[in-house]
Amino acid sequence: MDSAKLSLDGQDYELPVVVGSEGERGVDITRFRGESGAITLDSGYGNTGACQSAICFINGEEGILRYRGYPIEQLAENATFAEVCYLLIYGDLPTVEQLQGFSDGLTYHSMIHEDMKKFFEGYPASAHPMAVLSSMIASLATYYPEVAGEEDDDLNIVRILAKSKTMAAWSYKKSIGQPLVYPLNHLSYTADFLNMMFSVPTEKYEVSQVLQDALNVLLILHADHEQNCSTSTVRMVASSQANIFASLSAGVCALWGPLHGGANQKVLEMLEMIRQDGSDYKKYVDMAKDKDNDFRMMGFGHRVYKNFDPRATILRKACDEVLEELGVDDPLLEIAKQLEDVALNDEYFVERKLYPNVDFYSGVLYRAMGIPTDMFTVMFALGRLPGWIAHLKELRDDPSSRINRPRQIYTGPTVRDYTPLAER
Repeated sequence: MDSAKLSLDGQDYELPVVVGSEGERGVDITRFRGESGAITLDSGYGNTGACQSAICFINGEEGILRYRGYPIEQLAENATFAEVCYLLIYGDLPTVEQLQGFSDGLTYHSMIHEDMKKFFEGYPASAHPMAVLSSMIASLATYYPEVAGEEDDDLNIVRILAKSKTMAAWSYKKSIGQPLVYPLNHLSYTADFLNMMFSVPTEKYEVSQVLQDALNVLLILHADHEQNCSTSTVRMVASSQANIFASLSAGVCALWGPLHGGANQKVLEMLEMIRQDGSDYKKYVDMAKDKDNDFRMMGFGHRVYKNFDPRATILRKACDEVLEELGVDDPLLEIAKQLEDVALNDEYFVERKLYPNVDFYSGVLYRAMGIPTDMFTVMFALGRLPGWIAHLKELRDDPSSRINRPRQIYTGPTVRDYTPLAER
C-alpha cells in the first residue's frame, strides 16, 4: 500500500494513502492525532475527505458528474426522476417490477395526515416555504417513529419522497392564500406536483408535458452532488443516530443558505435589479469586470467545475425548449439571455471560466415555468432528497461509521481567574 510521510518536531509519521475507484487519492490521517498529539487544520473542509462513498463521482477539471457510475447526461436524457431516486438509494437501476413498486409507493404515500393541515393553518402567509418544508419533514417523525428494520426504513424513504412534494406545494398555496390541492394517484410524480402547485377549483388545469419533462430534468440534475454543505450536514446529523426525518430536515436548513441552494434565487434577484435600473446589462458586465467594484455576477462559474458545469449544458438546452414552447415574454429572461451571450463570448469571462452555471439556468427555467422565486430553494430540496437519503443509508449501513466530531485549534484567551462582580 502506498503511504505518505509527514514530519513534525523531527519525527516522521507514515500515513496510508487511500485510492478510490476513479483514481482519486487521499491521505488517511485517522491515527495521526493519537500518535502525534497534533491535528490537521482545513477550514471549511475544502481539502478533507470526511468519508468514502460509492454514490456520486465528480471530476471538476473535466466536467464529469456520474451517479453510481452513470453519466449525468445519459440519466437526464433517458431516465425518470423515480428511476434516479431508486438508483441513488439502492445502488442500481431498477427492473420493471422494482420501478413499478417504487413508483406505486411514491403515489400511494403522497397524502399527508389530515392533522398536519393544522400546521399549515398556523404558519403566517409570509412564512418562507423552506421554513415550512424543514418543519414539516421534522414533524413526520411524530407520525412515523422509526422502528429498526429494513422494511420500515424503505417505507419511511418512500414516505418522505412522496409527502415532501405535497408539503412543498402546500407551502406555496398557503403563501398565496389559495385552497390546498390534494395529490392525485393517476398523475406522475412531476405532473402531480405541478397540479398541486397551479390548479385552482374554478378552472381545469392541464399539466403541460413540456413542463413535466423540464421538471424531471431539473430534479435529476439536482439529485446529488457529492459532499456538499447540505449532504455533509445530513451525514453529520445522521452520525448521531438521529432519525431519518430529523437528519433530512437539517439538510433542508443547510440548503436554505444563499451560498448553497439559494444561489438560483440570487440570480433572479440580480436580474430584477438590472431590470429596475433600466435593463442596462452592459453596465453590470463592466461593474463585474472592475476589480474595485463589489458587484458580483451571480450564476457564473463554479467552485468545483473548472471548465464547464455539465448540468448547465443540459439545462441550457431544456431552457431553450421551454421558452420556445411556452412563448414566454419576460424582461428578466431577456436580460438573462443577454448576460449568457456575454459570458460565453466575452474574452474576460471566457479566460476566467465564468460560464453560466446550473444555478443561472435553473433560476431562469423555474421562472419561465411560473414557479415563484421563494420556491426555488424548495425545488432544489425536492431534487436533492434522494441524494441525502442515499448518503444517510450508506452511513447507516457502514459498520465502521462513527459519530462525527471535528476538532479545532483554540485561539481564545488562556487561563484567567474569576473576578467578583463588585471588583470589576
